[in-house]
Amino acid sequence: MFIVVNGNEVPWLTIIGWGESGTQGLTAASREALARAEVVFGARRHLRLLAPLSTDLNADLQADLKDKLREWPVPFADGIPQLLAERGRRVVMLASGDPFWFGAGTSIVSHLDPQEWQALPSPSTFSLVSSRLGWPLQDCTCLGLHAKPLTRVRPYLHPGRRVLVLVRDGDAVAELAQWVCQFGFADSKLTVLEALGGEHERVRAFPAAATLPDDITHPVAVALEVAGEGPALPLTPGLPDSFFEHDGQITKQAIRAMTLAALAPKPGERLWDIGTGSGSIAIEWLLAHPDNQAVGFEQNAERAARARSNAENLGVDCLEVKEGSAPDVLNDTPLPDAVFIGGGLSQALLDDLWQRLPEGVRVVANAVTLESEALLAQWQQKAGGELMRLELANAAPIGTRRGWKASYPIVQWRGVR
Repeated sequence: MFIVVNGNEVPWLTIIGWGESGTQGLTAASREALARAEVVFGARRHLRLLAPLSTDLNADLQADLKDKLREWPVPFADGIPQLLAERGRRVVMLASGDPFWFGAGTSIVSHLDPQEWQALPSPSTFSLVSSRLGWPLQDCTCLGLHAKPLTRVRPYLHPGRRVLVLVRDGDAVAELAQWVCQFGFADSKLTVLEALGGEHERVRAFPAAATLPDDITHPVAVALEVAGEGPALPLTPGLPDSFFEHDGQITKQAIRAMTLAALAPKPGERLWDIGTGSGSIAIEWLLAHPDNQAVGFEQNAERAARARSNAENLGVDCLEVKEGSAPDVLNDTPLPDAVFIGGGLSQALLDDLWQRLPEGVRVVANAVTLESEALLAQWQQKAGGELMRLELANAAPIGTRRGWKASYPIVQWRGVR
């Protein structure tokens, strides 16, 4: 739907990037859109900032500004129907900085046709941080964690790394510092940047282990320079087993690395991890790319809780763990791109998967018992794929000398539905 302005058809909705400098930081196009708007939506903070700066705008806008303002509700989704109800009028939506970089733009335009809206961005908070500190933005990791667990910073804690984090308030800054120290990086430096671009802008630096002041206010960003002896997460598959809490029910490091290579995660793909145990396979699948998804299935409630805890501590709280016995627990779960069977292997499960899964899904199963090994050997004859035996041994003392201590061999089947 369009509206007509000066004889021209234009989108009815304009999303304006809004900063702490208010109207002073707007481009001419943004000022014009704001001046001719019939309705102006924005968060309470944005609208409060708009009102005292309205003298920068033309007289017509000053006169009826209050009648145009609509405060966006909390939770955010509740505002979408209110916005859509104004379709056909000249509407402005104020969104922080760049609306499409950890901003509100994506959520809004998902409800609209492309021709219904236009966006006029301002510098993002990340851009403002880099301009204050002189950090090359392309070399920084940028995270928006306003409403997400701060443990998501965990995969990026590598000495020498620079991480920019948007958080909700001063309490979140303190919590972030606590996590950084808990993960072993207490030597890191935090630069706290408040109200960037506005008259109340403030930039202060603190050691991560320091007691932070209690006057840190929203909006706030943290620039983190990572330092310390904490264990950084390796970039290759096969994390050391010490990264996971487990009761012995874990795919060990070397076998896990080979299993993940067989599963071959690609960006945006979903994994089913059947018999997830400690969650190690699903967690490393998620660590492979931030767009990946994973669902772990575990019938033991204690192990399921442990898998969730491991996922949160390693920065991939998005792991979904379903409790129950396969194949029944698989119902009502979005279909995967790959499946790993690490526990509960049975003929009934394999038959169910072959009925349930679409063609092209990669399936990997590990067996350690003779019965499971025989089942995979028979299944490979029926379904094809690759069957291999993985045997590992570690050097161990034998009296005053050393010898090879073998682990249980693993039989692995890799196939495609």
